[in-house]
Amino acid sequence: MRIFGIVLAAGQGTRMKSKRHKVLHPVCGKPMLGYVVDRLEEVGADRKVVIVGHGADEVKAYLGERAEYALQAEQLGTGHAVLQAASLLGGEEGATIVICGDTPLITAASLEALLTRHRESQAACTIMTAILDDPTGYGRVIRGTDGAVDRIVEHRDCSEEERLVKEINVGTYVFDNRKLFEALGQITSDNAQGEYYLTDAVAILRSRGETVAGVPLDDPDESLGINDRAALAEAERIMRRRIARRHMLAGVTLLDPEHIYIDEDVQIGRDTVIYPGTVLSGKTVIGEDCVIGPNADIRDCTIGDSAAVRHSVLEQSEIAAGVSVGPYAYVRPGNRIGERAKVGSFVEMKNSSLGTGSKVPHLSYVGDADVGQNVNIGCGVITANYDGVRKHRTVIEDEAFIGSNVNLIAPVTVGRGAYVVAGSTITHDVPAEAMAIARERQINKPGYAARLKSRKQQQASAAKPPENT
Repeated sequence: MRIFGIVLAAGQGTRMKSKRHKVLHPVCGKPMLGYVVDRLEEVGADRKVVIVGHGADEVKAYLGERAEYALQAEQLGTGHAVLQAASLLGGEEGATIVICGDTPLITAASLEALLTRHRESQAACTIMTAILDDPTGYGRVIRGTDGAVDRIVEHRDCSEEERLVKEINVGTYVFDNRKLFEALGQITSDNAQGEYYLTDAVAILRSRGETVAGVPLDDPDESLGINDRAALAEAERIMRRRIARRHMLAGVTLLDPEHIYIDEDVQIGRDTVIYPGTVLSGKTVIGEDCVIGPNADIRDCTIGDSAAVRHSVLEQSEIAAGVSVGPYAYVRPGNRIGERAKVGSFVEMKNSSLGTGSKVPHLSYVGDADVGQNVNIGCGVITANYDGVRKHRTVIEDEAFIGSNVNLIAPVTVGRGAYVVAGSTITHDVPAEAMAIARERQINKPGYAARLKSRKQQQASAAKPPENT
């Protein structure tokens, strides 16, 4: 049986109070629409059609060729939205999953269970449902004596008896594709809202004697649809717990998971320990046996085995095995830090390479620089890489030693094994194995400081106003 997917993503989402399309709001670093499309791919959907309307260009830009698109120019209800896919899928044989683009918590396992029940019951439609303690506001699933779904009744239309039913319609369905579009061709907008409802198609199928099955979710949290920022925060909380549990079951130690933030696409190796206050975002990949945190903020980085990052910010950089970063380092985009290197306290790096075993222990800026292996860069070193027009590179070759408070004015090269004396300002290349001294000779003026102090005291006395008598 071929499987198709129709994703409803045309709504304006006004309750989000946002310029961003609702389904593109992220949950743990990924737009909620991305989760839905991922799940459809995981269950083997051959074709995926996204119904777009408001924000269509943004949706297409995000998904690209992962989906096909159908435009709902006017939002006239869920049935009308699905009908827009008729030109793409109307002639296909198979099962079609209809799902909302604002349901990021749905799992592939739940969709698989829905498909399995659909096949086994030979139903025309199978509805995903949830059992809620408080179903207020949701459409109720009313079952017949045979256990099949008889009808779906909106909350406002429920009788007193029907309001006691706790099984609700989640808004995710599997249809026999041909029967779906046949039924959609018969629905009307004869209701208070003047809209075409997908649930009316379900009623039409039932009236024909077709089987309509229902499958309750094991976890009602999966039914959460995101309509406002409060629901978005709730989805974020649930997803964070899922992600944390997944990593812990895979062999990662999370100390105080409630205070560790990990995006959906982050990968972490076994026996790595993550301390509280850490944020791992984007497509960060962390190796095995690492120590991360506390209070590390890492985005889109690759970190090798046995590395340590404490109290630091890292962005879009490659960190090799055994590297130590921090505390309080800022590793900006474009860095490549070699094995066993050290980026210490209050060090900033940008668009630079730091070779194997090299050290920048503290209070330095290394920008647009290529630093070789086993280089030692002292406290307060600065690579001055900008002349007001363009960036220039600094090259420090293997085994060089840069003393404290050195300014390297790019473009400049410090050769292999060379020494640069503390306090120097280097404007010319330093040959290999040479020692560079670039500072004024010290001059001492005996008694000069005392004369300056005396002069200051005299000036202060002269400026003091006379006392009143």
